[in-house]
Amino acid sequence: VLQESNGPTDAYAAIAKADRLTQEPESIRKWREEQKKRLEELDAASKVTEQEWREKAKKDLEEWNLRQNEQMEKNRANNRIADKAFYQQPDADVIGYVASEEAFLKESKEDTSGSEWEKVAQLCDFNPKSSKQSKDVSRMRSVLISLKQAPLSR
Repeated sequence: VLQESNGPTDAYAAIAKADRLTQEPESIRKWREEQKKRLEELDAASKVTEQEWREKAKKDLEEWNLRQNEQMEKNRANNRIADKAFYQQPDADVIGYVASEEAFLKESKEDTSGSEWEKVAQLCDFNPKSSKQSKDVSRMRSVLISLKQAPLSR
């Protein structure tokens, strides 16, 4: 019957190892025991420190989530108020924005010839200095202006 073991399988090798351990000088044996004890203490201290860090991180994360949720609720409330105020305006003087959905739909239902470009012109910002876009739209602007001045014939 074969038995597996992690140590030496030869009986004489086991005795030789035990002899070497007993023949070890007293100072080295003491140092080895002290070193083992110190490492165990350091290990225990690091586990305690790690647990404290985990608890602190969990607490900080919960606080951050609470602050984030509060901020999101404030933003939602502010956006709702701003949205209601924006859509209740009859006409907005701000270039590039539609004052209200109702006004836009009402204007879009008007079927007078030649008013299409006027509607487009109301929605577009033709002032290049007030444009806050990062892309260059000067070519599109010039095409729309030329079409407004000389509409296509059908």
